[in-house]
Amino acid sequence: MSTLASPTTRRSVSGLLMFVAAAVATALIGVLAVTDTAEQYKSLDQPSWAPPSWLFGPVWTVLYALIAISGWLVWRRTGWSAELVPFAVQLVLNAVWTPLFFGFGLRGLALIDIALLWLAIAWTVVRFRGRSGVAVWLLVPYWLWTTFAAALNAAVWSLNRG
Repeated sequence: MSTLASPTTRRSVSGLLMFVAAAVATALIGVLAVTDTAEQYKSLDQPSWAPPSWLFGPVWTVLYALIAISGWLVWRRTGWSAELVPFAVQLVLNAVWTPLFFGFGLRGLALIDIALLWLAIAWTVVRFRGRSGVAVWLLVPYWLWTTFAAALNAAVWSLNRG
């Protein structure tokens, strides 16, 4: 009996690592593109219901883990398939938001981006639904947080125009 993992197990683990790497890359684009997000966030006029800046890091860490696992679960069933196109689109839209909102101060354009992100998550959910119910449910917290973040983006943009 061999102590080495089977080719199927190695492929599965390699796939999971690819999805984790994609989620980490998405997060790093925001982190590396803009270094003073916490300070900028604190300096903006915000609605009374805005969360403290320290909350975003832990929330996004959990969400990126769920996103990666969700994509991996579908990939395990379909391989590189059309089901993963909306998944890739939502990662790109997610990565673009922080540079738009904080890096360039384009809060209105960031609002358009997050609205498109929300739609891309919906598209991902629809495409994943027939492949893995667990993958769909793993995206629900992300979709809900994106809904909240879009409302916060709209409020901050409105309060800080002009």
